[in-house]
Amino acid sequence: MRFIRPLRRDGGTRTADGRHRGPYARQEPGPAPGPVSRHRRPLLTSATVVSAVLVAVLALRNASGPPDPRPSGTDGECAPTALLEPPCGAWFGAFVPHDRADLEDRVEAYEERVGRRLDIVYTYHDMSLPEGTRREGQLLTPEEQRVGDERMLLLSWESKWWGGAKRQQPTWKEIAAGELDASVIDVQARRIKEYGERTGKKVFLSFDLEMDTRTPDNGTPAEYVGAHRHIHDRFRELGADNVVWTWIITGYLDHAGLFERMYPGDDYVDWIGYNQYNYYRCHRTDWLTFEQTQTTTHEWIRRNISDDKPLMLSEFGTAVDSARPERQAEWYAQVPRVLKDLEGVKAALQWNYRDPGPHCDLSLADDAAWRSLREVVADPYLNQPLR
Repeated sequence: MRFIRPLRRDGGTRTADGRHRGPYARQEPGPAPGPVSRHRRPLLTSATVVSAVLVAVLALRNASGPPDPRPSGTDGECAPTALLEPPCGAWFGAFVPHDRADLEDRVEAYEERVGRRLDIVYTYHDMSLPEGTRREGQLLTPEEQRVGDERMLLLSWESKWWGGAKRQQPTWKEIAAGELDASVIDVQARRIKEYGERTGKKVFLSFDLEMDTRTPDNGTPAEYVGAHRHIHDRFRELGADNVVWTWIITGYLDHAGLFERMYPGDDYVDWIGYNQYNYYRCHRTDWLTFEQTQTTTHEWIRRNISDDKPLMLSEFGTAVDSARPERQAEWYAQVPRVLKDLEGVKAALQWNYRDPGPHCDLSLADDAAWRSLREVVADPYLNQPLR
């Protein structure tokens, strides 16, 4: 299958009197098949970045790694929480390009190159109905379930019918009104519930990632909130309580006002994710370090959305500098140091794919980059025991 990504439009700065919590003061912000172009601009990091508190780390091992270096008597202290948080570090995951049927092979090939098993595998789905062999709208395909035997799954569920006619495209208003319950929402809720009952496993579920790029085409911010809450409540009514609700935004701070207006509320969100990249020549910007791509959005979320929800770098990566090919490897080498200073970031998922357009390949470009990432994900902070 080919994955459809939301169209990421540039937008002007928006402000709103949205609510926020915590001790911080308010900070003003400085359908065809195939991959969809990301037309958002990268985050331009402000000159002032507030330093985050360094997280104390215990050294852990991967299930197939070296002997456990933790002190005796600490067994169990780093077990995941009920919301799948790793208390002793951060999960490592990835989006690995695949067709639906070869997911397992592609994931295993990626893992062989990085030298370890992924903690989280990221996949994408629409809200289409089954047509022949079509399974794009089916959450937890057989392939995903087999991959999920030894890994966690992050399922991105989009209010689209990829390749479908205009009349087939769901809207937030329709979803909020329950018009898709019988045909779509209830069907998938029961699948996820059955999966949990059979395996004891939970899944991360994101409804309309990067929803800030989807308005007004899909509806208003209020209609998005209504749709998100309706799906959440419908799952609960049907007993599908093995879902970790993950709200994923672009992190592009010109959309800050939208983020506040489109936040469903603390009772409807378990994790918050954001997608920030070093696009470089893809968007004709300066080269940005990993730290520059992440910290400003991180601090803004902590000030304006939540000061305590676990955070996820749900997509991160870098383009290549053709004049200095070694730069990509150097960029990845900085990830563990920076990640440890991003308070509350409990997962980081590498985007190993390209965007359409010249200079927009965000996948790992050469052996040096792969070696660099291999060293990064061997860091004890990113090498969590799956229990």
